[in-house]
Amino acid sequence: MAVSPLNPKSYHHARSISLPSRPHPLIPEFDEVLCRLRASEANASSSSLSHKLNVLRDLQDCVDNLLLLPFTQQTLAQCRHEQWVDELLDGSLRLLDMCGMAKDALLQTREGAHELQSSIRRMRGSENRISSEVEIYLNSRKKVKKAIQKALRNLKGMEKDCRFSALDKDAETLSLISILREVNTATLTVFEALLSSIAGATAGSKQSGWSLVSKLMQHKHGACEEEEAKISEFEKVDTAFYTILGNKNKSVKAVHVDTVHNEVSKLESSIQDLEEEIEFLSRCLIKTRVSLLNILSH
Repeated sequence: MAVSPLNPKSYHHARSISLPSRPHPLIPEFDEVLCRLRASEANASSSSLSHKLNVLRDLQDCVDNLLLLPFTQQTLAQCRHEQWVDELLDGSLRLLDMCGMAKDALLQTREGAHELQSSIRRMRGSENRISSEVEIYLNSRKKVKKAIQKALRNLKGMEKDCRFSALDKDAETLSLISILREVNTATLTVFEALLSSIAGATAGSKQSGWSLVSKLMQHKHGACEEEEAKISEFEKVDTAFYTILGNKNKSVKAVHVDTVHNEVSKLESSIQDLEEEIEFLSRCLIKTRVSLLNILSH
């Protein structure tokens, strides 16, 4: 079987993984988990991202089971000095770095949202003063976005420089390498989607007037709900706030503030869910890396 290149989108088109000479029960399990990831690829909502992170935990469990197999341990130990093993170790470290980046970005956004919620509650009856507090929140978000965009650019550069060459290995070893690379790629893809979602809308959103705030106040059906699912909670809140700042000369009505307050509450709840999933996944990634290092050290 040919090995797949390290491409952030390669798992979208992954073939069914199989061991040609001796199929193993774990292989269908890998296929099933990867299919579950592909099924939710178009949805950018926080609930969908939480689901993807949960699925990644299942994927890491599959890897842990794979690393327990004598064949896997023997192959890794024998090939410890080969480039593909170094690439797997580098990939696991890169995933932990991205996990840490996501944790920091969520923490900063959650703290900023909490401060803003407190300010909104204190300013009941003085809605027109809310713009200054919104500006403080958006300034903190700009710092988060800048850090994420830099990390994603660096990641793209590393991916561009990374090219896997064909390996002269037996079919079972090639399948093992393909599985481990596929897991790394799938996990990397989800982290990229997560970080892009956290970054949300860019400054100077093209939404004008109270259009977005009004949309948030309307009950949505059918196609509108599907479109909304493609927009992350981070982007919804950011765009609504840029709308407020873009209309400083207009009266900020209490109903608008209540709408924003509700959206920020949803955002805080979403962040909490994501933080819990990332914490669990982080432990799984650390466990997998430790297992790899232990195998290679013997």
